[in-house]
Amino acid sequence: MRMTASDRLWRPGNRVELLENGEAFFPRAFAAIAEARHEILLETFILFEDKVGNELRRRIIDASRRGVRVEMTVDGYGSYDLSEDFLSGLTAAGVKFRIFDPRPTLFGMRLNVFRRLHRKLLVVDGERAFVGGINYGCDHLEDAGPLSKQDYALEVEGPVVADIRNFVSTAMHANDNGHSWSHPEVELTAAMPGDARALFLVRDNGRHSTAIEHEYRAAIRAARREIVIANAYFFPGYGFMRALVDAARRGVKVSLIGQGEPDMPFAQLAARMLYPDLVAAGVTIYEYCRRPFHGKVALIDDDWSTIGSSNLDPLSLSFNLEANVFIRDRAFNQQLRRKLDGLRQRDCRRIEARALPRRSFWRTLVAPIFYHAQRRFPTWAGLLPAHTPKVVLVATDEKQDP
Repeated sequence: MRMTASDRLWRPGNRVELLENGEAFFPRAFAAIAEARHEILLETFILFEDKVGNELRRRIIDASRRGVRVEMTVDGYGSYDLSEDFLSGLTAAGVKFRIFDPRPTLFGMRLNVFRRLHRKLLVVDGERAFVGGINYGCDHLEDAGPLSKQDYALEVEGPVVADIRNFVSTAMHANDNGHSWSHPEVELTAAMPGDARALFLVRDNGRHSTAIEHEYRAAIRAARREIVIANAYFFPGYGFMRALVDAARRGVKVSLIGQGEPDMPFAQLAARMLYPDLVAAGVTIYEYCRRPFHGKVALIDDDWSTIGSSNLDPLSLSFNLEANVFIRDRAFNQQLRRKLDGLRQRDCRRIEARALPRRSFWRTLVAPIFYHAQRRFPTWAGLLPAHTPKVVLVATDEKQDP
């Protein structure tokens, strides 16, 4: 593939491993926590008080009590109902626990919908990192039943881990008003445990508001043979859509995997509004029907892939705080392709052109209105009374002895 504008940030020499669903992710993440010697930094959107969340809590407490510095941040919308007992056990063990934008509910409804901390990052000892879309809850395990989620994460070792670690540390302390922690930056390691080149990018509401989308679009424009996008919430803007359509029309094999059994039906409705134009351009669309699809992954040609937290919808592309790793490695690309091919063959239905709704007066009138309303939603929401999200450090007791 041709190089993109962000090549100066790509780090060579990384080992990357694809982790599918909680069955693969949780054992690896928990083992890394158990092996930690110096530092654990963890950010997540959702932390549930279930068997997964409680096991994470137990491992974190054990690590902190044996002298590992542990800091965690969860989102106040996604993790709004953690109990006082759950939190006090962490802070009593010495864990620095933060809540991003905590707000009370109104008649049981959460109001802090926008600008959520949607990242899922875990960094251990500045040497190993986990990035992806998997939260800490048993709904990422298949034994949770038909509502369990299909999702992916990445385990990475090598030079790019320093970028991830330094970002997480900086983000955690950016709003610690009056608190001072000693966290020197980790330098890029000389060790190169693998052959993958990796790039860590975030989306924020400042200087990096379009970084993830721009990397996607640059890679799509450079595609020569194949594009596969598997994304749970697909409703990108005009520029992204135009790049996909142009790729299909110049002969690139473009495939999209979306939700067939959605956890949020409105998101599926929005995505389906785009199907006629995509199919007309030659894009092949599949809907995953076994259970809710939660993945945020893509591959292009033979050596480009990405895994992260960013959906391709207005919330992820315009509001949420997101993080993706982009990878250039043939072996990883092939592994991800095999996984997605398996999904398409076993558990997906293909959207046929003849099954799409015919053009009608209602559709001709309403579809453009709906699309542009959705796309302009971030701008309109920005006109509402705004707030600046804050990070609250949960009160920490004196660290107890084991």
